[in-house]
Amino acid sequence: MKKIRIAIIGLGYVGLPLAQLFATKYNVVGFDVNKDRIKKLMEGKDDTLEVSDEMLKSVLIEKPSNKRGLFCTTSIDDIKECNYYVVTVPTPVDRNKKPILTPLIKASETVGSVLKNEDIVIYESTVFPGATEEYCIPVLENFSKLKFNKDFYAGYSPERINPGDKEHTVEKILKVTSGSTPEIALKVDNLYKSIISAGTHLAPSIKVAE
Repeated sequence: MKKIRIAIIGLGYVGLPLAQLFATKYNVVGFDVNKDRIKKLMEGKDDTLEVSDEMLKSVLIEKPSNKRGLFCTTSIDDIKECNYYVVTVPTPVDRNKKPILTPLIKASETVGSVLKNEDIVIYESTVFPGATEEYCIPVLENFSKLKFNKDFYAGYSPERINPGDKEHTVEKILKVTSGSTPEIALKVDNLYKSIISAGTHLAPSIKVAE
């Protein structure tokens, strides 16, 4: 069985707590385009105050490796060896309350550029039903030149972070999971089950999970 290596794409108030939690058990690379943010995180400081300095420092590793822990980077090269990609970028809304999918599309382009056979891309960004398969998957296919559900797979697990809430942290909230095939759905569910103490709920499809 291939060793699990996880890339978290977007290290904001959703991505960082998730990256820290996964890093207690797995090798994790946190990717973000904000250089100042990455510099501070690698110094063990989280300006969003979602993860304490102590918890962050306890999982940080100095360079990308195979060992358990978190390495944060702005370099796409550092996420090439990962086999799970978890997209946690924000989905802001415009004046008419319509979601702006630009960050999601950009993140999909980034992941698509490094995607390999058997890789799994999990979206956590809040979207409307159908968005993952209608908007994100075509971008992944286009940039990777791989075929969805033949060469690579996808999952969706809606983010369940309540910013500033130190009581109901990510591992204490039931996590809804899903996958693009029954086998992948189980893999995604088992991955989250390994870190979420509140447990998971496996949805019958990505659209239902959305």
